[in-house]
Amino acid sequence: MTTTVPRIAMVPLMVLAGALVALQSRVNGALADEIGSGLRSGVMAAVISFGSGLAVISVVVVATGSGRASMRRLAHARAVRRLRWYELLGGLGGAFFVASQGIAVGTIGVAMFIVAFTAGQSLSSLVVDHLGFGPGLAQRASTGRAVAAAFAIVAVLLKALDQIETGATWVTLGLALLAFATGIAQAVQQALNGRVSKVVGSPATTWNNFLVGTAALLVLLAVSFLVDGRIGELPTTPWLYLGGVLGIGFIMVAAIAVHAYGVLVLGLCMIAGQVVTAEVLDVIDPAVTVGPLGIAGGVVALVGVAVALLLTPPAPELDTPPA
Repeated sequence: MTTTVPRIAMVPLMVLAGALVALQSRVNGALADEIGSGLRSGVMAAVISFGSGLAVISVVVVATGSGRASMRRLAHARAVRRLRWYELLGGLGGAFFVASQGIAVGTIGVAMFIVAFTAGQSLSSLVVDHLGFGPGLAQRASTGRAVAAAFAIVAVLLKALDQIETGATWVTLGLALLAFATGIAQAVQQALNGRVSKVVGSPATTWNNFLVGTAALLVLLAVSFLVDGRIGELPTTPWLYLGGVLGIGFIMVAAIAVHAYGVLVLGLCMIAGQVVTAEVLDVIDPAVTVGPLGIAGGVVALVGVAVALLLTPPAPELDTPPA
């Protein structure tokens, strides 16, 4: 069975996927703060998020015909070596992302985290598409792509200046760099997941992503006990455990959409959803101070997305991936 999602309908879905990224950052950051402190609590929040996502997607692939068919294609692709081992490691980028959410969001806020993250994502997407590392053909660094990266960098600089004016420390700026590095890894993750989805479909791709990420996070959790940190009782607030479900949503959309638009355009649409949602979350959060430069950073990021999308033609549509 093939996907029936029209190409044009993927644009609002990609924007929605970006909104889910920002919401997940807020959820996982709050969960880490409730659990404890230090690296240990951030990684534990990530394990809960990824582990719950793995449980949900496992039920989906077992309970649905399309899910079971997708898993059979994954097993066959590995048996005949149609997929190379490193193409299945996209979940490492997801693990890095959710761990960074738990570590950084509580200190620098959702908006700063997301803008720094999207700056890294824009630059990395530019390189990934130029090298043809995704599921499609190589797409050279056009004017639109350069504009996207430039606007993203300006946006994160404005956000950083806003943080400095409101009393940021070097730790705060270091966490912003962590978010930037996470964005770089995210573009690679989208490219790898797009390769896998092209062969086996979205359900098995998402399941593999969560399996690899959960395994990596469990190893990191064990390492976190070697440094200072604290884990207390698990909170009882239900919404703090929605990170995994939100992750399933944006990973599945991204795995499908990357075939029609390429890594950069996917990233740009997701950035729009991420930035708007992150700004709203920070503005309504009484614990977060957002100054004029912070708002300006969000606006610049959105303008860059709009200009870049107007200047960037869509990637040639690839063979429709299996559902």
